[in-house]
Amino acid sequence: MFAELRCLTGCDVHLALTEPTFRCPRCGGLLDVAHDLDALAETSAETWKQRFAERRVGPAPLSSGVWSKREWVAPMVTEDAIVSMDEGHSTLLPAARYGTAIGVPKLSLKLCGNSHTGSFKDLGMTVLVSVVQHGLATGALDRSRFRALACASTGDTSAALAAYGAAAGLPVVVLLPRGKISTAQLVQPIAAGATVLALDTDFDGCMEIIDQLAQAGVICLANSMNALRIEGQKTVVIEICQQLGWRAPDFLVLPSGNLGNGYAMYAGFRMLTSLGLVERMPRLVLAQAANANPLYRAHVAGKQEVEAVAAKPTAASAIQIGNPVSAPRAMRAIAAMDGIVEQASEDELAEAAAAADRTGLYICPHTAVALAVTQKLAAKGTIGSDDEVVVVSTANALKFTEFKVKYHE
Repeated sequence: MFAELRCLTGCDVHLALTEPTFRCPRCGGLLDVAHDLDALAETSAETWKQRFAERRVGPAPLSSGVWSKREWVAPMVTEDAIVSMDEGHSTLLPAARYGTAIGVPKLSLKLCGNSHTGSFKDLGMTVLVSVVQHGLATGALDRSRFRALACASTGDTSAALAAYGAAAGLPVVVLLPRGKISTAQLVQPIAAGATVLALDTDFDGCMEIIDQLAQAGVICLANSMNALRIEGQKTVVIEICQQLGWRAPDFLVLPSGNLGNGYAMYAGFRMLTSLGLVERMPRLVLAQAANANPLYRAHVAGKQEVEAVAAKPTAASAIQIGNPVSAPRAMRAIAAMDGIVEQASEDELAEAAAAADRTGLYICPHTAVALAVTQKLAAKGTIGSDDEVVVVSTANALKFTEFKVKYHE
């Protein structure tokens, strides 16, 4: 079986996963990872389910939530090249008390913040760093072609890249918007030994510089523009279905900024349905902060392309992104999953966080955006009281103590 990079828009391009590029060499568009579904289908759905379960209690690194699905992710990476910190297998937490209060009794939270660095970004970073490690070990990737793994970040991406880069012994550079991330997020990459540059700009300004450095061949880009990140992040929905007894929920709600994770959810369900492990896809709900809502604006206007906006400050700092690089991917996910895009104001997200916390959940501001949107859709009748809803909680709330303190003050 194989996995390779292909052009998202359909150019006849076939590249190895170890190729240090993130754009189609013909059209300049984004790349996607294509899998040999015919070869994967030779193994029955029941065998895949059994294999995933057995690996969970087996030896590392295949006990990881990501690498237990290695054939669906990056099958050519050898076990000795895998850089894993036992990511994934996060809790699917029933939230019936809070859910009942907002009209969604069958609400659960997928706690992706219960991961090594405290966010879902670990899931994608283990794949990216492992593929680089594999490429270096096999000679498919020349270390002299790039000086470091690098990313622009609003906090969580830099923490994950720095940790996994340190575990692999690879140099890491991160660009952060000065004064726009929490102290807890800032100290994580510093502690892991990354070179941390705080720039007087926002995330979009940092991303523009990283893009230029990557195109110049100076660094290996580790943002979700890189399709390898998507491969790890898609395992979230495989886990959710596994935890639900191999059923898909009715709605999957996701806080959304750079928009790569929305496409990752679709990529996971595309494989689950194609290989017969679940019967259908849920409706995808992408939740944006009203202060950083380019996808929402495009969706309500009926546009097929997302236009950049100047993102305003939001408590949901990780999704304070006005020019999302994975917008074309997100549009595909919305079309395939009968998707909905909704927004939440600063007051709405703050009150959603407080209400959820009072039921014992203790959630980050980004998850609060998703909960506020879930409440809105329930009030409109889009989400019914009998619908099973999973909200993806993207980060550990302990990273956002300042947000909690300000609210209660």
